[in-house]
Amino acid sequence: MKKRILIIGASGQIGTELTAKLRELHGNHKVVATDIREPESTIVSEGPFEILDAMDSEAIQDIVIQYEITEVYLMAAMLSATAEKFPMKAWNLNMTSLFNVLDLAKEHKIKKVFWPSSIAVFGPTTPAIDTPQNTIMEPSTVYGISKQTGERWCEYYFNRYGVDVRSIRYPGIISYTTMPGGGTTDYAVDIYHKAIKHKKYICFLSEKTTLPMMYMDDAIKATIGIMEATKGSIKIRNSYNLSAMSFNPQEVTESIKKHIPDFEIGYTPDFRQKIADTWPQSIDDKEARKDWGWAHKFSLDDMTKIMLDNLK
Repeated sequence: MKKRILIIGASGQIGTELTAKLRELHGNHKVVATDIREPESTIVSEGPFEILDAMDSEAIQDIVIQYEITEVYLMAAMLSATAEKFPMKAWNLNMTSLFNVLDLAKEHKIKKVFWPSSIAVFGPTTPAIDTPQNTIMEPSTVYGISKQTGERWCEYYFNRYGVDVRSIRYPGIISYTTMPGGGTTDYAVDIYHKAIKHKKYICFLSEKTTLPMMYMDDAIKATIGIMEATKGSIKIRNSYNLSAMSFNPQEVTESIKKHIPDFEIGYTPDFRQKIADTWPQSIDDKEARKDWGWAHKFSLDDMTKIMLDNLK
């Protein structure tokens, strides 16, 4: 079967690099990038690009038919910090876009779907250390509520209609090529930019706020890895826990100081601190490692060197 891939939300933080990697693997013409507006990036010039509203089901179907799409990566979403400012807008985008794609798969117009969940599905009552795959999930943010609901619908569409939908719960994602997109873990990207420019950073989380994090290359590897795994190896149809490293702002600062000794950090926690306080500090992802061979590569110090070298 010929593979043709559609990425919805291709100019977002993960979408940009996912598009580039999938085109490298499968050829530029086989990966159709879409977003609600045209981005200032090479994804427009290097392969097919279409303006697409993820909430417009007819427009998605038209592109699926036009390009004979077999797989969809649904990366469009409103992230945690932004969603708290626009609760209903976030809910509508995050849920409607998912139903649009699941329904196309239910009608056999596409074969396979990737939909990202998040550690935001967990809440203040979840065990914070080595959070298990199956545990208490009482999210306290709009983003978390939408992701938990989405997980249930993905599982339902698999059980009821046989839709081959696959998902992972992303931790905080860090990259030097795209700016953060309104998430609570954004400090871990911004801190490197400020270290290079000003040798100083004021963090919106407190120094000991430990959260699960991942370097972008590992996140892309996991995303493509779960989609390329055999159908039978995917045992969990809501969403897999995913982990690489956990750290706090103080630990990132110490890592940066190995390269920029006079770097300084200050702390002015804002509304994002309350969100971060409800999330796990570390994640148990043994199911993903066992079922489809997930393994991370990058440590905090590895990532710091890459970020600083490239941002310079």
